[in-house]
Formats: sequence, C-alpha cells, structure tokens
Amino acid sequence: MLQNSPCLISDSQPAGLYIHIPFCLRKCPYCDFYSITDLSLQTAFLDALASEMNMTRELDNEFDTLYIGGGTPSVLDIKPVDNIIKTAHQCFNILSNAEITLEVNPGTVTLEQLKGYRRTGVNRINMGVQSFNSANLDFLERIHSAKEAQMALKWAQKSGYENIGLDLIYGIPGQTTSSWLKDLHSAVEFHPQHLSCYMLSFEPGTPMHKDLQNRVFNPLPEYLVCEFFETTQSFLNANGYVQYEISNFALEVIDQSGIKSTQSNISRHNMKYWNCFPYIGLGPSAHSFIEPQRFWNHSNVKKYIQELSTGRLPRAGKESLSQEQLMIEAVYLGLRQAKGIVVDAFNKKFGVNFKAMFTGVITDLEEKGLVKMSQNRCALTSKGMLYLDSIAVMFI
Repeated sequence: MLQNSPCLISDSQPAGLYIHIPFCLRKCPYCDFYSITDLSLQTAFLDALASEMNMTRELDNEFDTLYIGGGTPSVLDIKPVDNIIKTAHQCFNILSNAEITLEVNPGTVTLEQLKGYRRTGVNRINMGVQSFNSANLDFLERIHSAKEAQMALKWAQKSGYENIGLDLIYGIPGQTTSSWLKDLHSAVEFHPQHLSCYMLSFEPGTPMHKDLQNRVFNPLPEYLVCEFFETTQSFLNANGYVQYEISNFALEVIDQSGIKSTQSNISRHNMKYWNCFPYIGLGPSAHSFIEPQRFWNHSNVKKYIQELSTGRLPRAGKESLSQEQLMIEAVYLGLRQAKGIVVDAFNKKFGVNFKAMFTGVITDLEEKGLVKMSQNRCALTSKGMLYLDSIAVMFI
C-alpha cells in the first residue's frame, strides 16, 4: 500500500527521527505540547523509550536528522542523552552526516552539560530563549532570566556548537514594537545560525487560554501583531537572515564556491514536516508519517510505559490520508515556505494541473498582492504570509 501511494519523494529520500522527552521543571502556561513535571518517572520512561526504539528498528529508511525535543530535554543529564543517541544509532540507519538536534532551556543547562551533549554526538542546539525582556519572561512564566539566557548562549558557543538555533516569541501582552526590536537586537548579537520567531498563540486547554477567557489580561490588537511580523522580516533580512518559512529564518553564509546560501543553517529536520517527507516519532504524544499513513502515540507517560512493558507499541491512533487530504496538506505546507508550492512536483505527485485547478483563486490573490505566481512556483508574498490560514482555505 505504501509503495503504491502517490509520493513527492524518491525511495532514497532520508527520513527524520523525532524523540519526545516529556519532562519539564515547570509547565509554561502557553504551551500545549505534552509534558509532565513528575521527574520520578524518568528512569522508567528511558527504559520504555529504548524498548520502543528496539520494537521499531525493522524500518529500512535511512535517517539524516535526529531531533530530541520536548518538554525540556535538557532536564536529562549527559549520560541519558548519550544512551538515547547510541540506541538510536543501533536501531536505525542514521547517516554519518546527520543533523542531531537537542532542545535546551537556558534555566536547566550548564556549560558542562552543553560540552557533554556535544560529546554524545549532538551537533545542533535549539535554545528556547523566548525573550530577553524580564517583564515578558515573567508573563510567560519562564524559569530563566534574560541574563541566564545570554550566559547559556555563550556557553553553547564556548562548547563548540556551530549550529545554534534560538526561539523567540512576539505578540506578548504589554510588548511594544520597540521592545520587540530590542529582543531581535539581543538575539542577532550572538549570530545564531537559526532564528525561530513565533507569534504567541492562546491554545485551548492551556492556562493562558483560560486567563484570556477570564480577562486576566488583554491580548495585543491584531494590527500591532502584524506590525511585529513585518518588523521581524525587515530587521532580520537587514541582518543577514533569510526567511525560508513563516516563522523561521536562517543565517546566510558564503559557501566554498563564494555563493551566498542558507542551506547549511536551515532546520533540516523541520523541512521533513513541511515537505511531507517521512518521519518517525518516538515517545509519548509523538507523531509519525509515512505517506499516506499517519500514526501517533499515547499522550500519557504512564500509559506509554505500561504499553511498552507488555511488549506493545504505544499507539493511540492512526489514519490513512486520502488523495484529497494529501493535496490539502501539500498546499498548506507549501504556502508556509518562502519558496512556495513547486508546481511541477505538485502536478507530478497528484496527476493534476495546479494552475488550471486554482486559476480563479490565484488571479484573485495576485491582484490583492497576497500571492506571487512564477512559471513553477506559487508563493505567498510578505503580506500574504500574514493571512496564511484564510488563504490556504481558498484552495480547498
């Protein structure tokens, strides 16, 4: 069934491996990723994770990315991270040039840890700074200070990492364009290879969403959040960062042939998601995708441990995507990227004529300055990126 599915990728396209570490010292009120604060389950979880890897090892995919996310993976000491990476190498065909990312929180990491993680094979650090502003950090209930974030970034550089990603959040109540620009200034002073700038969202079920409903605070007006987005684009572009996805920017470097490129600094792992490439997710709540099938694990550490202790994979559900669903995802994920939808690849994959299918929609959006259509690309303009969700719906 998988072999006969329409597929943008060749059989040789390497897959991505994601491992979810479900522990946090404290839950951030805006975060809807699955995690718990009971660290006493660490040992049992790590044993279960090793079991899941061993039970999934028959996959014949090659992997060129390994991403350890969370939660807060940096609550784990060096040895557990080393064991995870070693087991992953034993169970999966991870290529020698693989991008191996570890997410870290500035409040849970030391210089020695960062040096130790590098020895385990981690070659990319993604640091959840979120802000260098004390008031913003207090509102987000982060466990670190601005000074600790700056120190952790210096430690990462001192430890020899040449691929450092930094996460920031904008649209925080009380934030101004001026204070957001200060955050961006502080970030680029460290010359990170990658910057992710996320708009604060109030996800249903989170404490922050409840506070919003109870009017504990007032959200920023939409026009101001749009202004932040445009400020981010212009400031980072002026400082050598190229936007390759709505929230993601890679530092442009001059390669060996003298050509400017961002290729070495993009998140290779996240590109798996945006291009519908195969990926396997391990750990509680982790999702996997091998076209056309998607499957996911229980969002409960105890249930996860229990299932694996009885020799069962901790699957909570699965679905097989129809041709139409795959097409909708390809449109939405393609529009998220600055390069847009590659028309020839889309036509080949789905056996359709993209331009003929959407000629009315494209013409309308081009006239409004929201989409730019070239011979082989359909991409959002900078203005269009502000309206991704409502534009994507027009293609359905």
